[in-house]
Amino acid sequence: MNWDPETERRLLYSLLGDLPERERPVRCRVVATEERRCYRLEHLVLDLNGLEDVPALLTLPLEASPPYPGVLYNHSHGGDYRIGKRELIEGREYMQTPPYAEALAARGVAALSIDHWCFGERSGKTESETFKEMLWHGRVLWGMMVYDSLRAIDYLSSRPDIASGRIGTVGMSMGSTMAWWLAALDKRIRVCVDICCMTDFHALIESRGLDLHGVYYYVPNLLKHFTTARINALIAPRPHLSLVGNKDLLTPPAGLDRIDESLRKVYTEAGVPEHWAMIRYDVGHLETAAMRARVLEFLERHL
Repeated sequence: MNWDPETERRLLYSLLGDLPERERPVRCRVVATEERRCYRLEHLVLDLNGLEDVPALLTLPLEASPPYPGVLYNHSHGGDYRIGKRELIEGREYMQTPPYAEALAARGVAALSIDHWCFGERSGKTESETFKEMLWHGRVLWGMMVYDSLRAIDYLSSRPDIASGRIGTVGMSMGSTMAWWLAALDKRIRVCVDICCMTDFHALIESRGLDLHGVYYYVPNLLKHFTTARINALIAPRPHLSLVGNKDLLTPPAGLDRIDESLRKVYTEAGVPEHWAMIRYDVGHLETAAMRARVLEFLERHL
């Protein structure tokens, strides 16, 4: 692929609408702390964007010593706007147990999860209302979500108890899409794991699946410049694991074929073919036990 990754990153970021300045400081207020079975839980309020406070949860493993490797855990959508960041500590019905907070803490890994716009403690407005209001102001809902996640990485890497060179990102569904967008845009992310949402944009159009995603997903002018594979190529040569279901309507199989073929070539040309893996299961939109085992093994190996 004949391209300049930094130019591509700047172009991709520019499509995300009018975003706040990246240079503004991130501020944190600790609301409460508690000790759970295998981690200490910090309830935080972060000032990431200067527009709206961002509630967050941080889990720190009890049976390990800092600085810990850290994961930004991106919560899913699932049509339930009340859950948001609590997915990290409570899980979801379409995900395995234990929740990722416990699974990661047991391996000495800290995790941060934020409430995205419209979710959890930020769910005062609907997704549709938020999208429309932002559009009038030149903003893009997905862009603002990505921005908050990038600033969350800023916060995580600034903590002295987190090993700033050992930060990864993981997510399911909407969180899966966030994981690969973040890793494409931010080279500080050492490893990326996406679960059940490696969606080829053109295959989604071909399969008449656009209405399967909420409006948050859509970025003006994106397809003039990028395919899904082209965005994900920006993650190379860093380790990237993609887990998908062949029966998942959000990830049409023809699109998976295209993405896998393209990224196999990208990683082979980068000299690290083993750093890319797409593993497909004959399931729908859910995390299986086999997927969870792969995720944890991949993180242990690369993080």
